[in-house]
Amino acid sequence: MGNQKAFLEIHRQEAGYRPLHDRIHDFGEVEQTLNSRDRKLQASRCMDCGVPFCHWACPLGNKPPEWNDALCRSEWEKAFRLLSSTNPFPEFTGRVCPALCEKACVLNHVFHEPTTNRENEAAITEKAFVEGYITARHPQRNGKKVAVVGAGPSGLAAANALNQMGYEVTVYEQNEACGGLLRYGIPNFKLNKTLIDRRIRLLKEEGLTFCYGQHIDDMTALSQQHDAVVVATGTPTARDLNAPGRDLKGVHFALELLAQQNRVLAGMEFTKEERITAKGKDVLVIGGGDTGSDCIGTAHRQGCKSVTQIEIMPKPVEGPTDPANPWPNYPRTLKTTSSHEEGCIRMWNINTLEFLGKDGRLTGVRVQEIDWEPNPAGGRPIMVEKGKPTVIKAELALLAMGFLKPTHPQYPENVFVCGDAANGASLVVRAMASGIETAKRINDYLTK
Repeated sequence: MGNQKAFLEIHRQEAGYRPLHDRIHDFGEVEQTLNSRDRKLQASRCMDCGVPFCHWACPLGNKPPEWNDALCRSEWEKAFRLLSSTNPFPEFTGRVCPALCEKACVLNHVFHEPTTNRENEAAITEKAFVEGYITARHPQRNGKKVAVVGAGPSGLAAANALNQMGYEVTVYEQNEACGGLLRYGIPNFKLNKTLIDRRIRLLKEEGLTFCYGQHIDDMTALSQQHDAVVVATGTPTARDLNAPGRDLKGVHFALELLAQQNRVLAGMEFTKEERITAKGKDVLVIGGGDTGSDCIGTAHRQGCKSVTQIEIMPKPVEGPTDPANPWPNYPRTLKTTSSHEEGCIRMWNINTLEFLGKDGRLTGVRVQEIDWEPNPAGGRPIMVEKGKPTVIKAELALLAMGFLKPTHPQYPENVFVCGDAANGASLVVRAMASGIETAKRINDYLTK
């Protein structure tokens, strides 16, 4: 390593967010960047720990010690080559990955100050684009054709890998542009969509063909036209809440708001009746995960009056570790995002009972505090009532409770399912890893 004692002398320094009073007025990325000197100092903190758990923790098998060492020595191109050898789209994971590698970092276990791998990853990639380290690659074709249905993280990762193996790849996407949840689920203030467009231009230059507005439901017919088919359709069905008043105007799935807002920013127009907006409204977000957090940030930027977020599960542990859920499990600790910092009432152990309305429009949500008791038969704890029902005022309620794992019919043997479509809703980095693994399986199938 460049400086074997750096982790003892240099503390973790995050780039941080733009000032709150500034960022809530636009949809620009909230996260800032460090200058090159500070970025190299942060990379130098990556120690020669002997057993780099970060390798194991990353679904893609990224190698932070190697590219951090190159970065701290100002070898930016080498750092990018090492990074891109395992990660096809580090500009995405460098912004939206929860950094499983950082939770596994030895410096996290000892000092609770892991190396800033995610930010380093983003910095290396942006430097690579600016300096021209990233150029189109044109592999020799093998004469075989593969169709990829779905242009989200897993589909794009599979298509990219297959293209580089020499296959003629056509990507079919039902939306008007690529990206899946990267484009239609994650707000622009976390991931600017020009980054997706930049990558798609490169993939097109490398030979990929994209067909938009294509809803493919007959995989058997498609499999007869191609040597193999990749099903990467994600998890399209959101978990619903079967409570009285669900059909009131003002009750929406989270992705209805998020996807529409991203489309508005892309230039699409909606009628007043179609538009979902938090402007001037009291907003209730039901669900305590990242999607709920994205709704909070979006509501602020749309000009909401207030935001409340409720979660049916107990409040996570506050602090860097959770004694009840130790390493190597992912720490279930309280997460406060940039959106939470912008203003939000957060409540846990809250069950939604009923949506209340007047003249067909939402006016409030009746909720009740609950508790969880151990199940004598084992398994999931039992929910029990604790407090009296109360009403939370809301003109807009957003359901951010996750997605249902899709089921699939029996496909022909040359059809392969990957990403969230195969495993259920998960992380972008896991979807990409699944896409790459599926590409390898297809190559084995077609060559053997």
